[in-house]
Amino acid sequence: MMANMGMMSSGQMDPYFYMNFPRQPLQYHLYTSQLPHISNLPPHQRTIQSFFIPDNLREQLTQRNEATLLSASARELGLPQEVHKYHSLYPLDEQPAQAGNYFGHPSWLYKAISSNDGRCYVLLRIEGFRLVNETSLSVVESWRHIRHSNVVSIHEAFTTRAFGDSSLVMVYDYHPCSTTLYHTYFTPQGQAALQTELQANGNNTSLIPEKTLWSYLTQLASAVKACHGSGLAARNIELSKILLTGKNRIRLNNVGALDILQFDSGQNVTRYQQEDLLALGKLMVALACNSLQSFHNLPQSFEVITRYYSPDFKNAILFLLSKPLPTKTIDEVITLMGPRILHEINCSQLYNDTLENELSRELENGRLVRLLSKMGFINERPEFDMDPSWSETGDRYIIKLFRDYVFHQVDENGVPVVDMVHVLTCLNKLDAGVDEKIMLMSRDEQSCLIVSYKEVKNCIMTAFRDLTSGRK
Repeated sequence: MMANMGMMSSGQMDPYFYMNFPRQPLQYHLYTSQLPHISNLPPHQRTIQSFFIPDNLREQLTQRNEATLLSASARELGLPQEVHKYHSLYPLDEQPAQAGNYFGHPSWLYKAISSNDGRCYVLLRIEGFRLVNETSLSVVESWRHIRHSNVVSIHEAFTTRAFGDSSLVMVYDYHPCSTTLYHTYFTPQGQAALQTELQANGNNTSLIPEKTLWSYLTQLASAVKACHGSGLAARNIELSKILLTGKNRIRLNNVGALDILQFDSGQNVTRYQQEDLLALGKLMVALACNSLQSFHNLPQSFEVITRYYSPDFKNAILFLLSKPLPTKTIDEVITLMGPRILHEINCSQLYNDTLENELSRELENGRLVRLLSKMGFINERPEFDMDPSWSETGDRYIIKLFRDYVFHQVDENGVPVVDMVHVLTCLNKLDAGVDEKIMLMSRDEQSCLIVSYKEVKNCIMTAFRDLTSGRK
């Protein structure tokens, strides 16, 4: 019967069963905004917002979850159903119909799910690339050992014909809702967002604040040191190859890709490491001057840097742009940065404390969800232990009355009382098992019970223990 439900009289499939419904974006602006700060609250009282994470953090995490779960039919996108052990491919390019350019090679970016662990990864596909030396893929093993907070980890690389050609695919960690530094600062939208932020902070210039630049330089220097310390070179320190994954949180992307595309058995690592330092200097000049052409006129660029930034910042950039020498290493750059690194560590620790404080609020929510789940298993259960009235008798009846007390109250006019503070207060007292007495009344108002939260909690524990005892 079920097999015939989707068939029309002519033998054709009902369009309802395969029509595509447009995906509606989440309406973030419809969430309840936080109330103004309230001081001098009575003892043992809290505002409802204190139970939940702030709106901006919740919105950020919700957007990341939505981006991670975003999917579409492979047939609609013209993509293979599965590539190696990855499926559910979804394009990440800004222009999905047009190939990107990765150091002269046509490239594509996809989000995909691994069949092994169910996690999302990014597939960087180099279109039409024919691998000349199979040993070049062994470079990935060296990069896989690098686990750094400012490096997007690479997991594997392989060749495939799943796209209808000979493609090279490299697999990286997926960071949802991330953008490149180029898109963040050097596009019309990025410039507008930067100016808005600067005006909001009372900054009259159009340049990136120095503390932000020091943060970027510290993170990139740490990432470069991790690469150089492993006998490797980043080779991709460019605005379009560095991801901004959070507030002033950046990561080197596509590491190891050039080592595969331009395989040389590691003969030129020393030269590449010197080029990393020069590329880092060029990148910081572009960010400091807020111009892609700043490196072509260094005297004028350093006039801007001298005017708006500290001598320490200028000296660090001058060292990065100096001629290659055996003594010119990333360690020297880190020495020049000195106290700025301590400031970055302090900011990171403070932000970590903030996140832990917000996480602590969610611990109570988890406890309340477990309570609600247990009540949901018990209330209105049609039959248990061959007793159709199991949920309406004994301790279960008290649980039902408590459910009505929490969720089904009405005012003197019969209007439902929708009070989240009342719900959270009752559930927290129930979870704690306090001795406070409450009055529970049946819906027909013929019976009334005086019980404590502790007694209701014991009733729930007993009923739930019965459900999990294995009896039918």
